[in-house]
Amino acid sequence: MTMTNPRIILFTGKGGTGKTTIAAATALRAAQLGHKTLVMSTDPAHSLADALDHELGPEPARVAENLHGQELDVYYSLRKYWQNMRQLMLTIFKWRGMDRALAEEMAIFPGMEETAGFLWLEKFYREGNFDLIVIDSAPTGETLKHLTLPEVSQWWLTRALPVQRLAGSSLGKAVSRVTSIPIDKALQEVETFYTRLLKIQRVLADQNVSSIRLVLNPERMVIQEALRAYTYLQLYGYPVDGVMVNRILPAEGGSGIFAEYVAAQQKYLEEIEDTFKPLPIFRVPHQGQEVFGLDRLRAIGEQLYGGSDPRQIFYQNKPYHFIERDNGYLLSVHLPFLQNGEVAVRQNGDELIIEAKNRRRNLFLPKFLGYYTVTNSQMMDGRLLVRFEKTAAR
Repeated sequence: MTMTNPRIILFTGKGGTGKTTIAAATALRAAQLGHKTLVMSTDPAHSLADALDHELGPEPARVAENLHGQELDVYYSLRKYWQNMRQLMLTIFKWRGMDRALAEEMAIFPGMEETAGFLWLEKFYREGNFDLIVIDSAPTGETLKHLTLPEVSQWWLTRALPVQRLAGSSLGKAVSRVTSIPIDKALQEVETFYTRLLKIQRVLADQNVSSIRLVLNPERMVIQEALRAYTYLQLYGYPVDGVMVNRILPAEGGSGIFAEYVAAQQKYLEEIEDTFKPLPIFRVPHQGQEVFGLDRLRAIGEQLYGGSDPRQIFYQNKPYHFIERDNGYLLSVHLPFLQNGEVAVRQNGDELIIEAKNRRRNLFLPKFLGYYTVTNSQMMDGRLLVRFEKTAAR
């Protein structure tokens, strides 16, 4: 039965980790369990249609029972929903002397394609026609930028292009004489644009509705990028409820270079389990073949979730939490069952190295903390508290 408020699951990971495959397999598994599901690609390099082996377009298309798919198109979205706003921006740019080609390009402001994805998401969430919305997002670095788009978009439209000050101004009157677009209507679109972006940002940060799942392979560089993403997502308040480890080779067999690669994977698997604890870890064995089509995706969904429903929330907590303090920040890290004297902390550039007994965790810090220095750390009620302060040297 369709819910009033759909569940939202966003998949992100380093390019090439199989993010689209995992997202599609999750959506198909949920659909099999009776949840009306939409899987949406917001990655500009769309490959969702290839994974599903089904033609997709800018509107949701039926793929199988309970399953719909969509690959976003920014130009289609603009034409359908925000044509007045775009035409207003285009007219202003041209009125200010830009040639037509540059004005056309500038009217698609930075991040508009990803912003369109959030606006579609807000629409589907508000309408409540799906039980689950699965998002195949852009690679990790781009996803982190996209999650701050409401602020970026607001700056662009109020500072770089202050359209809200047009009404009644001399510029507004001049623009009115050279365009048939009603300025009041276009400004209303801008206001709606803001409101919807801010609303869906709050929804994505609501751990009772939304979850982000990190997709990675057991490889050093991929793990490091996932750790950075995890830290940033925690900093911005976005809930992560699982880590999906893809393309795991069998632990036994092989020889020569292949055996060395398998041994390295096993070492990295142990590192993933330890580093991302207490997040649940989901494992997918290497399929030994290219993965596309519903049959192969169905097998991956079963391997991933077993008897579990992929729609459920697998973890709720904030292992890393930054608190603003006078002259700095306090970082709180969930480290249960440890006491003072069992944990050592040191800072190395943008990394915080935490040594607990015989274990070491490298936490990648937000870049702005490079201007701060660790001045104190202590354990309290199962959490490590690390104090960052600005110093004269910085």
